[in-house]
Amino acid sequence: MLKQRIITALVLLAILLPAVFYPSPQAFVAVALVLIAAGAWEWARLNQCSPTGAMVSGVLCASMCLLSWYAGLLQLSLNPVWITSGGLWVIMGAWLLNGGVKVWATVPRPLRLIGGVAALWVAWLAVAQARIMGINFLFSVLVLVWVADISAYFAGRALGGRFFSRKLAPTISPGKTWEGACGGLIGVVVCAFLWRGIDSSGTMGDASIYTRMANVHIAFMVLAVLFLATMSIVGDLVESLFKRSAGVKDSSGLLPGHGGVLDRVDALLPTLPLAMMMATL
Repeated sequence: MLKQRIITALVLLAILLPAVFYPSPQAFVAVALVLIAAGAWEWARLNQCSPTGAMVSGVLCASMCLLSWYAGLLQLSLNPVWITSGGLWVIMGAWLLNGGVKVWATVPRPLRLIGGVAALWVAWLAVAQARIMGINFLFSVLVLVWVADISAYFAGRALGGRFFSRKLAPTISPGKTWEGACGGLIGVVVCAFLWRGIDSSGTMGDASIYTRMANVHIAFMVLAVLFLATMSIVGDLVESLFKRSAGVKDSSGLLPGHGGVLDRVDALLPTLPLAMMMATL
């Protein structure tokens, strides 16, 4: 399993890194479009669609992205989209995590499909605009989510159960602990200060999300990264809820050793539009 995970990770890096560092953002935008379309295909399968229905879902999401690209949306200010999407993620995330699988089962399947494809489309718009804003900015958002996840994992392994008797979301993801969540939040704050320090040296080119938020106020930066890290945890838990409802471990087997695309981008789905909202407002 470990060998398979490593090989898949290396293949992904061999595709993603050249696309990210290509002088034109279009290469990365195109790769992101393919991944998001694959995520829409997985989403339809999680909601018990037929193979044809799942393929239609993927094609529909790809078409929405392509039409948005052709219409020039990537060059426009999309603050209303970020605010609406971010607000819905906060509200729906709280509702779903409070109600669990039972409340998700009450949502009609057509509404689930539409909502999922829309969330993936908005995430593509956000990551595409993030790359257009600059490589440093894009990586600062992605790394925030990765640091939150990695810090939570190691904090949970080392301290899980020592300070909190109750798990973070026992009916959704029994392995996650409050100690891990707190470790993730601490990790992103440390990352923010370190990244901002590197930015101040002038070697990174475009400004990271941390510098942009610190330019408002250092306290705003701290609060903002804590909020974004919290929403990354929400995205992870919500996807776990969806998989538990569908009775599956992974969203698909597209990425051997890693599961599916949704398993890899779940924490980014709420974080990307919220990060764009904070950076552009």
